[in-house]
Amino acid sequence: MRLGEVVVDVTPLRASRHFRLLFATQAISMLGTHLTSVAASIQVYELTGSSVQVGLMSLSLGLSLLVGLVAGGVLADRVDRRRIVLVTRAATAVVITGLAVNAALPDPQLWFVFVAAVLAGGASGLGGPALMAAAPALVAPGQLAAAGALMTLTAQLGAMAGPSLAGVIAAGPGVALCFAADAVIYVVGLALLAPLPRLAPEGAGEPQHPLKAMGEGLRFLRGNQVAAGLLLIDVCAVVFAMPYALFPELGTEHFGGGPSTVGLLYTAPAVGSFCGALASGWTGRIHHTGRALIGAVALWGLAITCFGLSPSLWSALVFLALAGLGDTVSEILRRALLQHYTPDRLQGRVGSLWLAQATAGPSVGNVEAGLVARALGSSAGAAVVGGVVCLAGVAAVALALPGLRRATLQGPPAGDGQAAPAETSPATD
Repeated sequence: MRLGEVVVDVTPLRASRHFRLLFATQAISMLGTHLTSVAASIQVYELTGSSVQVGLMSLSLGLSLLVGLVAGGVLADRVDRRRIVLVTRAATAVVITGLAVNAALPDPQLWFVFVAAVLAGGASGLGGPALMAAAPALVAPGQLAAAGALMTLTAQLGAMAGPSLAGVIAAGPGVALCFAADAVIYVVGLALLAPLPRLAPEGAGEPQHPLKAMGEGLRFLRGNQVAAGLLLIDVCAVVFAMPYALFPELGTEHFGGGPSTVGLLYTAPAVGSFCGALASGWTGRIHHTGRALIGAVALWGLAITCFGLSPSLWSALVFLALAGLGDTVSEILRRALLQHYTPDRLQGRVGSLWLAQATAGPSVGNVEAGLVARALGSSAGAAVVGGVVCLAGVAAVALALPGLRRATLQGPPAGDGQAAPAETSPATD
């Protein structure tokens, strides 16, 4: 296999100035997002000493993000998407500035962190669908896969650099500077996105009651083993084996470090994810896609189990990196299989259900991890239990749904029809 068949294609960056602006904005925004998320987790743990409170803060953010995404999906099909992105990013910048001010006070208020999480999550959710819809409008149809891979890399780069940087800043100047830096990043992003062209939606779909339309999507999932299996196997990973809420306690108590150690724990999965995304060219050519997906999710569960059993920080970081690699491969294969096996007329509704699960699942998983840690009296033990339950769930899904095991991206899907490629036209530069 040649190197050019493995690494990410950068053609969209060369061909479209507007996509370059979007790419640059996402790259710095993901850095800022992790600065704020890690700083907020550290601040909540310092104020309360409770991993459950950290998980509840994550749940508040996740639920508000979920509500925002549902409303934002409707809004993005009715209003100029560029305007939505600019307005919601400006609102988020104001909220993050408030977090910086609160953190700089002699007596920071815990309630404000929770309120800010709700507001920031709602604003990000409202703008998320419009931002996602912007990329296909800025590149040629044949470059959509390459553009998606590049955007994935921005997320992984931010996830690698952001948590460690947040830990260093929190250990030195303090979490207030993390929030302030993110607010500045949002302002820079607004300046980068301002030159984008108007991104008006092409038209609304056929009139249908929202509940009836969503019911049709749910019926499709219930009757399609591949689509249902993709959602179920993801639940095994993100609900039962999501250890992020445990990191502040593990970093300070179990491994005897401080904020910088916590930052390393958050960084390690992103390093593995980045490596997985950078060398993901094989994922579109493998024949046994379903089996590869099952293996990738199993790798996540096994790595989280070994992470909980790790006697040292460095072995823990290695296993977290392996977990991140499995997670990214799983995400790439799940997204591709879901689009491949979903008929075009159901792509939006089924995709929204997948996005909703991807948003709410980790938040629920973080709360579950905090509660298990409290019940066991051990965060490391909670990670082990979560990993073992994940492995058992993956095995159960694989045995119960043979259609998922047989799923492949090679050739047309069997059964419920083949998803047609989206028809998009790039915006002119």
